[in-house]
Amino acid sequence: MPAEIAIHFFLSLAVILATCRVVGILARRVGQPQVVGEMIAGVVLGPSLFGLFAPGAQEWMFPPGQANTVLYTMAQIGLVLYMFLIGLNFDVDLIRHRAGTAAAVSAAGIIVPLALGALIAAPLLADGSFFGENVTLVMAMLFLGASIATTAFPMLARIIFEKRLSGTSLGTLALACGATDDAISWCILAVVLALNRGNPSTAVLAIGGGIAYTLIVLTIGRRVLGKLGPMTERAQSISAPVLSVVLGLLMLCAWITDVIGIYAIFGAFLLGVAMPSGFFAKRFTATVEPITTTFLLPLFFVYSGLNTQIGLVDTPALWALTLGLLVVSIAGKGVACTVAARLNKVPMRESVALGALMNARGLIELILLNIGLQAGIITPTLFTILVIVAIVTTLMASPIFEFVYGRHRPPVPPPAEEAHGDLPVPQRDPAPSDVEKGQT
Repeated sequence: MPAEIAIHFFLSLAVILATCRVVGILARRVGQPQVVGEMIAGVVLGPSLFGLFAPGAQEWMFPPGQANTVLYTMAQIGLVLYMFLIGLNFDVDLIRHRAGTAAAVSAAGIIVPLALGALIAAPLLADGSFFGENVTLVMAMLFLGASIATTAFPMLARIIFEKRLSGTSLGTLALACGATDDAISWCILAVVLALNRGNPSTAVLAIGGGIAYTLIVLTIGRRVLGKLGPMTERAQSISAPVLSVVLGLLMLCAWITDVIGIYAIFGAFLLGVAMPSGFFAKRFTATVEPITTTFLLPLFFVYSGLNTQIGLVDTPALWALTLGLLVVSIAGKGVACTVAARLNKVPMRESVALGALMNARGLIELILLNIGLQAGIITPTLFTILVIVAIVTTLMASPIFEFVYGRHRPPVPPPAEEAHGDLPVPQRDPAPSDVEKGQT
C-alpha cells in the first residue's frame, strides 16, 4: 500500500507542477504574478472546477487520506523554507527609519477590520446559518474581524519578490505591516479557539509564547547565529554540516511556533531575520531558493485550493452578502491602510500601493478559515463566501499596484528568479516624482 501511494503521488506532483506552470504563464500574460496563478491552479485542480466536470477523475488524482497528508506535509516544508528565505533577505535597517509608519499602518489594518467585523457579525449570527450553534457574539465578532484583518503574508512576500521590491523601503514596509497584522490575527484566532474550547490557556500560550519566542530569537539567537557569517565567508561556501544545522534549526523553530499556536511561518520568518546577512544570506539563498520556489512552494497553494468549494454560494441573497463582505473587507483593510500611510506622510502612490498589497488575503486567510470551519465556528456557507473574498482581494492587488505605482518606476533588471534563480539583489526605491514630492 505505501508503494502504491508513492507511485500515485509522483503522478499527482507532475500534474500539479505542470498545471501551476501553465496557469502561472497565463496569469503573467494578464498582469498577475506567478503566485496568483499558483493559487488559481489549486482551485482549478480542486472540486470547484476539475471536480465539477470530472469528479471521478479528480478524486482518483487527489484521493483523500494518506496521499493528501503527504502533499500537506511537503507543502508545509516548502512554505517554511520560503518564509525563512524572506526573513533572511529582510532589511531590518530600512524599517527602523519607518517604524512609526509601520506601527500606524498595522494598527489601522487591525482596528478598523475588528470594528467592521463587530458590526457585521451580529446580524449574521442572528441569522443562524453562518456561525456554529455554540458561537457567542464575542466569538463571531473576533473571528470575522480577524478574517478581514489578515494579509496573505507568504503571497505578499512572493508578489514583492516578483515586482522587484525586495529590499526597497516600500517592500520592507509592506512585509513588516503584513507580518504584524497576521501575527495579531493569529493571536485573535487563538482567543476565539480558547473561548470555543472553554480553555483560556490556548490564548495565553499563543500570545505569551509568541512574544517570548520573538525576543529570544532576535536577541540571544541573533548573537549566536551571527558567528555563521564570518565562518562561511572565510570558507567561501556553506558546508554540508552548516546547511544541515541551519535546516534542522529551521524545522525546530517552525515546530515551536506551530505548537504555541501562531503558525510555523512566523517561526521561520523570524529565524531568517536573526540570521547573518551578507555572504551567508546570498549563498544560502542561492543554494535553497530554486528548489523551494519552483517545486515545494506551489504544493502549498494547490493543497489549499483542493479544499475550496466555490459552488456553495448559489442564491442571489448569498451573492449579495458576498459582495457586501467584499466591500467591507476592502474598506477595512485596503482603504484603512492607505489612509494611515498617507497620514504618516507617505507619498500618495506608495500609500495606495501599500493599501493594495495589504488588502491581498490569499491562502493565509484560507488557513484561518479552515481552522474556523473544522472547529465549528463558521459554517461551510460563510467559509465559501470568505474564500471568494480572499481570492478577489488577492486578484485586485497586482493590477492596482501596477496602475498606481509599478508603471511609474524606472526600468530595473529582471527578477533574479528569471535570471539565475536567486532572490533578487535589493533595489533602492526610485526618487519620488515632483508630484509625489508635492504631496508629501
